[in-house]
Amino acid sequence: MPNDHNHDHSSGDHHHAPKVRSENEKVVLVAFLLTFSFMLAELIGGLLSGSLALIADAGHMLTDAGALALAWAGFRFGRRKSDDRRTFGYMRFEILAGFVNAVTLILLVGWIAWEAVMRLIAPSPVLAGPMLVIAVLGLVVNIGVYWMLRRGDRDHVNIRGAMVHVLGDLLGSVAAIVAAITIWLTGWTPIDPILSVLLSVIVLRSAWMLLKASMNVLMEGAPNNIVVSDMQQTLVADVPGVEDVQHVHVWSITSGQPVATMEVRLSDSADPAATTAAIKHCLSTTFGIAHATVEIDWEHREDDCVLIPD
Repeated sequence: MPNDHNHDHSSGDHHHAPKVRSENEKVVLVAFLLTFSFMLAELIGGLLSGSLALIADAGHMLTDAGALALAWAGFRFGRRKSDDRRTFGYMRFEILAGFVNAVTLILLVGWIAWEAVMRLIAPSPVLAGPMLVIAVLGLVVNIGVYWMLRRGDRDHVNIRGAMVHVLGDLLGSVAAIVAAITIWLTGWTPIDPILSVLLSVIVLRSAWMLLKASMNVLMEGAPNNIVVSDMQQTLVADVPGVEDVQHVHVWSITSGQPVATMEVRLSDSADPAATTAAIKHCLSTTFGIAHATVEIDWEHREDDCVLIPD
């Protein structure tokens, strides 16, 4: 029976995607409502005061609200169970949302840089008083939202993406306060676009890291903490009965959910069931992989070829 294989999965029901913590969904939803509500207030304040800086910051907060809405949708869809077409469930939707967040941030930074150049070329009048009041209120709201997001699962790509958005707007509120005070005291309006560009550089770095992380998952790359060659060497060295490990594939279904498949060649004296259990234990404890499919190379064990049940 050389064509029989052992497809051994880790313990647990692998027919259902891991549950997303409901706390994440609630935190992101409340953060979205706060951000969207203050965005409307800031937009109205900007229109009434004629402050382009506040209108631009309202646009920034609108982007934040969109990112939080995407994150909430990711968690909402992520709780759906798997079906015949999506055997791992809908967890990957969260990574798609994180990718959109990163791309949006990069585009936003480009827009801010363009606006900053335009304002340096043709400065616009700014009412420092209303700008300062609204910027302080925005800082309070952003601190509250950021604190709420920190209570969620910060290892989640969507929580990280939302935090990057809110952190960018929090720093934007600080810059607006500094700019408003400077304009109030000196009348020097170029301080506003200059600070916006400096803060955008910080946001761009975080956005780039988020983009790389989400792209790695979408491209089914190995998690950053796992080196396939090291995994092969560890299994051969630490698991008795394992002579060779080939055809290794490691990827992530979503943030923090690595999976692996591999083919192993066993020694003649090794017990297939016991050795497979030892491989699973090593993958779980050493590499954090709780879901693995292990196929045994039976071509070198023709006399012992049996089908090992899950």
